[in-house]
Amino acid sequence: MHPQSYNSLGVMSGTSLDGLDLALCQFSYESEQWQYKILKTSTISYSNEWQEKLVAVETESALNYVKTDWALGRYIGQQINTFLQNTSIKPDCIASHGHTIFHQPTSNNGFTAQIGNGAAIAAVTELRVINDFRVADVALGGQGAPLVPIGDQLLFSEHQFCLNLGGIANISTAQQGIRKAYDICACNMALNHIARLAGMPYDNKGQLAASGNLLPELLKALNELPYFKMSGPKSLGKEWFLAEVLPILEKNSAEPKDLAHTFVHHIAFQIAQTCLQFKKELPHNSSMLITGGGAYHQHLIKCMQEEMPWLSLKVPEATIVEFKEAIIFAFLGVLRLSNQNNCLASVTGASKDNLGGVIHKLSH
Repeated sequence: MHPQSYNSLGVMSGTSLDGLDLALCQFSYESEQWQYKILKTSTISYSNEWQEKLVAVETESALNYVKTDWALGRYIGQQINTFLQNTSIKPDCIASHGHTIFHQPTSNNGFTAQIGNGAAIAAVTELRVINDFRVADVALGGQGAPLVPIGDQLLFSEHQFCLNLGGIANISTAQQGIRKAYDICACNMALNHIARLAGMPYDNKGQLAASGNLLPELLKALNELPYFKMSGPKSLGKEWFLAEVLPILEKNSAEPKDLAHTFVHHIAFQIAQTCLQFKKELPHNSSMLITGGGAYHQHLIKCMQEEMPWLSLKVPEATIVEFKEAIIFAFLGVLRLSNQNNCLASVTGASKDNLGGVIHKLSH
């Protein structure tokens, strides 16, 4: 049985370090279908000091890792208190993704770690907090990622594909009624790195990429990375970008605009290759919902449409573009509260579907 409705606050901290996304949503279960309503959203940018801390933590001492975990939890709690100040709604839960520091699900030891201590958030906000959504899946032999596809399946099912263009591009689709999803390639992680070479924090609307020329040898080197020959389930982390992609970019002395232009073609090609695998099963008028910061990269969208003329590309309203992941994390919290699986083995490769998320409720 579902209660009539839940209010849940989703909290995302992305690998691109742009800040915390907060999405307060209402979820209700009506006519055997989940409905959602966005009540309030906000992005809180990380200060330079926080950005430096989060970049440094993976190579520093265990003591510093634990300190930063607790400090980030308290910081997230304070930001949530400020965010909720002018609203009368008390969320049934805070669903916090945390900030990923290590994600190596396929190593011999198989592990993942997100900081932003759940008990610290709960202590500061005096609300129920759910965090550590990935660890149960990794413990069951899964990738612990992506987690968003169950939200795609239950909240955005009118689209045949859901593509998120964040630090990494990932996709979700249904194949013979079974949800498939995985990380495709580096996206804003690489595009922002190239934009910084040109003295910009990011490539606004893709203008830098649009002004460049294609570098065929670079494109070939990127498309030949071993990851692209692997079949799913598979996932990528910052470690892969630093080890595999960055060296290829750094070896190339071309102008940033040409690097950006070429990388956009690489992303569009990899997305098209992925979608083509599913094309024969799709209805004629299939659509792809595109979210994440890359949805505003007009040159990337143009290249994708050229690669996939058979697919209708839909960029939704700005709130969904920017907050879809936070909305779905809020929903994962609701599934956890209502004791329903919120992580799909068909997506992650775990031994079974599972109920991810550790609940911190510090008083009655």
